[in-house]
Amino acid sequence: MFDSHALYKKRLSSHVKNLSRYLKYMFNGHIAFAMFFFIAATAYYYQQWLEQLPENFPTGIIMGIVLGLLISYNPIRTLLQEPDLVFFIAAEQQMGSYFRNSLIYSFAIQTYLIVLAAAAFSPLYFASFSGRAGSIYLVTLLLFLVFKGMNMLANWNMLKVREKSLRTIDLTARTLLNIVTAYFVIEGQALYAVITIVLLLLVIVYDFIVAAKQPGIIWELLIEKDQIRLQSFYRIANLFADVPHLKNKVKRREWLTKTFISRIPFERSAAYDYLYQISFLRSGDYLGMYLRLVVIGGIFIWVIPNVWIKLLFAILFIYLSVFQMMALYHHHRTQMWLDLYPLKPGLKLDAVIKIIRKLGYMQAFAFTFLFIFQLEWLGSIIVLIGGLAFVWAYVTFYVQPKLDKV
Repeated sequence: MFDSHALYKKRLSSHVKNLSRYLKYMFNGHIAFAMFFFIAATAYYYQQWLEQLPENFPTGIIMGIVLGLLISYNPIRTLLQEPDLVFFIAAEQQMGSYFRNSLIYSFAIQTYLIVLAAAAFSPLYFASFSGRAGSIYLVTLLLFLVFKGMNMLANWNMLKVREKSLRTIDLTARTLLNIVTAYFVIEGQALYAVITIVLLLLVIVYDFIVAAKQPGIIWELLIEKDQIRLQSFYRIANLFADVPHLKNKVKRREWLTKTFISRIPFERSAAYDYLYQISFLRSGDYLGMYLRLVVIGGIFIWVIPNVWIKLLFAILFIYLSVFQMMALYHHHRTQMWLDLYPLKPGLKLDAVIKIIRKLGYMQAFAFTFLFIFQLEWLGSIIVLIGGLAFVWAYVTFYVQPKLDKV
C-alpha cells in the first residue's frame, strides 16, 4: 500500500542531506569570520543609534512593513520532483499526509524569519515603547506566528487556483492587511487591529471557499515553484562550491555586452577574455551578486560615522566580492567543447584572474569616491591605496595559486 508519510520522510531526509552538503561550503572559515565581524559591528552601531533615537521615530511603521511582509511570504516546500507528474497524479487522494507534512515543515523553517526579525527589532521596540513589559512583546510575537500559519494555509489553498491574476490579487490583499494589522498591533491600537484581523479572516475564508471549488492540485505549479526555489539556493551555493544540479540561466543584457565586450580585441589570445567577461555580464548570478555587495558595502560606509570602521567594511566587502567571483573559473566546467580550443591552457586562468582583479579595483575606486563625497580625505587615500594593494596581494598570493591547483 502506498504510504505518502514514509515518502515524505525519505524526501525530507535526502533534501536535508543535500542542503547540509552545500551549507558546509557556504559557511566556511572565511565567510564565518566576515559574518561575525559584520554582525558585531552592526550590533555596536545599532546600540549607539538607539541611544539617540528621536521620540517621533516611526517604529510602528517600519516594524509593521517588515513583519507584515515576512508574514505574507509563505513558500510551500513540497519537495516534489518532475517525475511525480507521471507517477503520483493517480495517487493524489492518498497524498494527504505528504502535503500536511509539507505544510508543517514549511511553517517550521519559516518561523525563524519572524523570530529573528522580532529579536532584531526588540531593542528598537523597547526603546520606543519603554513603558511596555516584555510579556506584551512575547504575546505580540506569538500572535504574528499565528498570522503566519493562517497565511500559509491561505497560500496553500490559492495554489489550487489556476488563474494567476486571482492568486496575485489575493496575495496583494493579504500582504496589505498583514502590514496594517502588524502596525496596529505594535502601536497598541486594539480596536483598529481587531477590525483588520476580521478583514484578514474574511479573505482567508474566501480562499478556502475558492479552493474547495477547484478540481484538484495543480501539480505542475507546485513542482515549478519548488524547482525555482531550489535553483535559487543552488545559484548561491555555486559561488562557494561546484553544484552539478544547477541549471544556468542566461540574460541578454545587450547594452552591457556591447559596452564592455566591444573593447576586447579580436585575437586568439583574447578568446577566454571574451568568454568569461560575457559570462560574468550575462549569467544570472555573478553581476547581480557583485552589484549587491558593492551597494551593501557602500551603504555601510555611508552610514557608519567612524572612519576606521568604514575602512574595515570597505576592505571586508572588497574581499567578499573577490572571493565570490572565484566561482567564475568553474562556470564552464561541464562544457567539453572548451577543450577543443587550440589555445594554451594557461590563458583560461589568466582571463579569470584579469576579470577578478578588474572587479576588485573597480570596487576600491567606487568606495574611494564615497569617502571623497563625504569629505573624508584621509580615508579616501587609505581606502584607495589599501584597497588596490589588498586586491593585488589577495589575488596574487591566494586566488591565483588556489585556482591553479584545480
